[in-house]
Amino acid sequence: MDVVESHIRTACPICEGSVTVDASVYGNYSCRQYTLARCVGCSFVFVKDPFDGNPYDDDYYAGLGADPSVDYQFELDHALETIRSYEWHGIATVVTGLLPRSSPLTWLDYGCGSGGLVKYLRESVSPRAVGFEEGAIVGRSRASGIPVLDRSSLAALEGTVDVVTAIEVIEHTLDPVAELRSIRRLLKTGGLLFLTTGNSAAYADRLAKWSYVVPEIHVSYFEPGCLERALRSAGFRCEHRPLGTGFDEILKFKVLKSMRVRRRNALTDVLPRRLVARLADSRTHLSHLPIAWAD
Repeated sequence: MDVVESHIRTACPICEGSVTVDASVYGNYSCRQYTLARCVGCSFVFVKDPFDGNPYDDDYYAGLGADPSVDYQFELDHALETIRSYEWHGIATVVTGLLPRSSPLTWLDYGCGSGGLVKYLRESVSPRAVGFEEGAIVGRSRASGIPVLDRSSLAALEGTVDVVTAIEVIEHTLDPVAELRSIRRLLKTGGLLFLTTGNSAAYADRLAKWSYVVPEIHVSYFEPGCLERALRSAGFRCEHRPLGTGFDEILKFKVLKSMRVRRRNALTDVLPRRLVARLADSRTHLSHLPIAWAD
């Protein structure tokens, strides 16, 4: 994912509309205040004065940096034990249900972190799955045998990819439309972009208290409407449809992560995913976010 550069943003990065100050939030990692700005036209919220530095160091991927709730290093070393495996299975279920193929899918996990999803996909769904990542963990992921591309290597994939997943990525980018356009160039006509991010509409009146707001790394916050606008500007067609049991598993993972559960066990395995998903979605409204097609 991109390193956040230091500059003050005064217009909406999605529609170029005027913005107002929504809230001030404190960044625990950098020990300073940040300003959240909201677009008057499309309701996009972004960090107006982003962090001057690179938070995606070794500490970040070990859960010792800007976001203590992530632990990509554990997921890389203990793929069979991490609760992230619920999410991996859920993503695979959702995508193969949306885009079934008789031959293996060409699949790129964009902003793949440690590459856990890539490894899972190559073992159970498609041997043609690869990742893209720019953070400090890349070397260890490649040493583990996971194919992780750098940005210069993406050009060779343009127009060849069946599906791109971008799992909790778009909130890290300062220019969402530009990032989405880069993804669109990679996809075949008819290809699928499946992304996840927080739905800021559920917290519109209390954004500064939303636990998802980590201003050093999460610099962009989307309601469904502004996300659709960004996707359309990048050349995608948006669609809303039920995503079934796979999405339930994704939400189950998110609930366990929010509870700071790290390892799978007998209790987490039997936790009723449908009930948990309904309760979680009633608060977060993540099912309201669109999927996108490269038409």
